[in-house]
Amino acid sequence: MLPREELLKGVENRDSVARVIDRADQAIKTWEVVLTDFLSPPELAEIQRVFSRLTEVQLISWGGYPQAERQRIAIARSEVPLDISQVALVALEIAGNFLFDTATHRDFLGAMLGTGIVREKTGDIIVLGERGAQAIVAPELAEFLEMNLKQVRSVPVKTQPIDINELKVREPKKKELTTVEASLRLDAIASAGFGMSRSKMVDLIDSGDVRVNWKEVTQASSQVKPGDLIAIRSKGRLEVGEIAVTKKDRYRVQLTRYM
Repeated sequence: MLPREELLKGVENRDSVARVIDRADQAIKTWEVVLTDFLSPPELAEIQRVFSRLTEVQLISWGGYPQAERQRIAIARSEVPLDISQVALVALEIAGNFLFDTATHRDFLGAMLGTGIVREKTGDIIVLGERGAQAIVAPELAEFLEMNLKQVRSVPVKTQPIDINELKVREPKKKELTTVEASLRLDAIASAGFGMSRSKMVDLIDSGDVRVNWKEVTQASSQVKPGDLIAIRSKGRLEVGEIAVTKKDRYRVQLTRYM
């Protein structure tokens, strides 16, 4: 058995992490690969941090494509072979004519949940404009949704499984930039990367809208480092790249903004 209470000390997403610990204990006991439900980026990041201390088990996460936000985790004993093919997923096409009644991500998700399923069984939804959307779900939901998801907003839809390779994933829009700052404070780097005033960034940090590596950070003076991912609700993400010290002892920071 894993040291449950020790692993749960100080975690944000306690219920989610506790469920994964239970699944990991099952994997250790049965010598089988065990799957979680779909998890959000903050949950995934925290679970990876918690389990990085352990040698008894290994984890691998997958959501159907490399940039997927919501992913399932496969858990196995360290001695058991594990790869992403063991993370069971099904891709669905939700096809309809949305030319005159445009549907958003929220509309498609709402229609899916309206059939009676739970969010934890659904992964990413890729909206395709006037043609409908594609959704990634747990395999046990595929047939149910094919039979029951018949309408999104006012539009009749046909829901059917497709090959995972048929997902129409768009590369995220990104912008490369460089900033030179006197320090590596979070408020300084993030305000430069997101193109907003330092005071506005401090307000966002104070209000809990800023996460670094998916963990909420409320100290504007927190220091960033290469590889950090800064996310702001409704603003996108910022990845910190190479950091160099200039001749004037300032910091030249390479940034990539994902919009």
